[in-house]
Amino acid sequence: MRKIIKIKNLDCAACAAELSEELCSVAGVSSASADFINQRVALEYETAEAFERAVDVISHFEEVEIVDDNAPRKKERHWKELCSIAVSAAFFVPAFVLDLLSANEWLVFGLFLASFLAAGWSVLFSVVRNIPRAFKGGFHGSVLLDENLLMTIAAVGAFAIRQNMEGAAVMLLYCIGEYLQGLAVGSSRGAIARLMQMKSDVAILLEGDAQREVAPEELRAGDVILLRRGDKTPADCTLLSAETSLDVRSLTGESAYREALEGDEILAGSVNEGNAVQARVLRPYSESAVAKILELVENSSAQKARPEKFITRFARIYTPIVVLLAVLIAVVPPLFDGYNFVRWLVPALDFLVISCPCALIISVPLTYFSGVGALARCGILTKGAVYLDKLAAVKVAAFDKTGTLTEGKFSVGRTEGGRRVLELAAAAEKNSSHPLAQAFSGVETPYTASRSEEIAGMGLSAEIGGKTVLVGSRRLMLERGVACGGAAGDGVAVYVAEDGKQLGYVEIEDRLRPEAASALTELKRAGVGKIAVLTGDSRKRAESVLQGLPVDEICAELLPAEKTACARSLRKEGALLYVGDGINDTPVMAMSDVSAAMGALGSDAAVEASDFVLAGDDLSALPKAVRGARKTRRIVAENIAFSIAVKVALMALSLAIALPLWIAVLGDTGVMLLAVLNSMRMRAKLK
Repeated sequence: MRKIIKIKNLDCAACAAELSEELCSVAGVSSASADFINQRVALEYETAEAFERAVDVISHFEEVEIVDDNAPRKKERHWKELCSIAVSAAFFVPAFVLDLLSANEWLVFGLFLASFLAAGWSVLFSVVRNIPRAFKGGFHGSVLLDENLLMTIAAVGAFAIRQNMEGAAVMLLYCIGEYLQGLAVGSSRGAIARLMQMKSDVAILLEGDAQREVAPEELRAGDVILLRRGDKTPADCTLLSAETSLDVRSLTGESAYREALEGDEILAGSVNEGNAVQARVLRPYSESAVAKILELVENSSAQKARPEKFITRFARIYTPIVVLLAVLIAVVPPLFDGYNFVRWLVPALDFLVISCPCALIISVPLTYFSGVGALARCGILTKGAVYLDKLAAVKVAAFDKTGTLTEGKFSVGRTEGGRRVLELAAAAEKNSSHPLAQAFSGVETPYTASRSEEIAGMGLSAEIGGKTVLVGSRRLMLERGVACGGAAGDGVAVYVAEDGKQLGYVEIEDRLRPEAASALTELKRAGVGKIAVLTGDSRKRAESVLQGLPVDEICAELLPAEKTACARSLRKEGALLYVGDGINDTPVMAMSDVSAAMGALGSDAAVEASDFVLAGDDLSALPKAVRGARKTRRIVAENIAFSIAVKVALMALSLAIALPLWIAVLGDTGVMLLAVLNSMRMRAKLK
């Protein structure tokens, strides 16, 4: 069984890793992932007793609290932290002034101690609470040896050697840094929370002349609903009124309104900006585009990128090693320096403070989280941060043609062979799930097909009026021994044969998406070296339809199995991105390095198999996603390199000249804040 538990007060990636580790050790819990960004725990458990034990662990982990699923999220105010900082500063400032004036030593000490306690009471409480937790079921060094312990040792050590101002400053500056870090994380968390507001809270169901408010989850296919001006569409539906204007920013990131006419599909999450209209529900809310989007957003941080996993593991090993090195610095050099332990205690404390890994364990996951949010605002959803890294490495992009580069809205064009050819094709195609069958949905036919059989990638066979009718591609006709004369035009040709004799063909028309050319051009500018198209159409038709697009290679007349082989060949030229929309695309998506599906009109199977989803079926979001992924990767690398370089330099400097402890704290906090601010660059709009 799987359960998502909403929580609050989980403050950092290291704490999330510790909570996940504790939950995984609970009997009956098969997996657990704590997410400090989204403030949730994804729990997989076997029994109700295991769930209760897991809930107990969560409830007693530091200051974490479980939140009611139905309770609205309140904006984080951080009043407690702000009050602690204000009270600490109120003691610290007069103590600092009196210290400069050489006032009574005990009065100054008392004021600095009060400042220390006001700022650091929660830190001290965490250290004390972690002691029994660290020894529960064996020794867990990562639980005890965290940044709270580092700062406590540094501050108490400073007071012990009568460096009272440094002792108070350590805790005050650390708490200011934690407060600013909380504001930064909360800001990014709010950006994702705004995405979650695309869900409608209520739907107005029309029952004859009566109106009734219901939850979106209660709607069924075929229900008629009322959309007033300003209402969010609660489920995917078809417009029954003449026309309206839709605000689809939450789905596609585009600010311009979209005009919808009678019969057009309206996606859940879009806002009606016209007059009140009626619409018919196409599918339940759980199958709507917005439900898929929200699920992706909620689960996106569970799939962590390699640097995130590395930093979490690094912090667990790194902190105990740092504490040990600080002890060695305090103990070993004095043995060769006249036993001057006080002289070496300050460098040891400096080393301890400077080495705190906060900058890395906060900025790296925050950068990925901000990257996921930035892509979401552009209308492209990712199933996890790990896929941002994969997208950043893409060298080759391959596209399905029909429904991906083209609109996928098929209509009947020219018919060769008379009305009967069209009617036979329509009768056979009514039993087909293939996208081309849409073209025949409005064709009236007196015939009824039976014993229909899908022939993968080629068409179908059916019995109509006691005769065997084949409807499909030229390849199907040739394989079944049907003489196939008459060349079709540039459209897709659906040939019709009856009892082994060709009757004619029907041309199916499909248009390129208006943004296809610019999207592929921008994709190349974003650094993708090669663009290929994989299609089951004939080469002649594919080249005609794709004329004018910056496509380097067209692989035509492919069966589904041949698409996979072709994609495997393209992977040899570099990391492969595949973009598709249909069930037959899922094998290619599964073997590609990274994949994207058309989310609004694409099949459920394609959405499930893909790593990214284009929420509004807008290809122009794709180059933005590539740029965003590469920017995310670049910022992560900058933060790691900058943090390590500065900390190594400061640690070396502290050993050489024994820096004042407050400078060490300021250096550590400054590095962390600069890394966080650098991470916040991902909040900017992608171009």
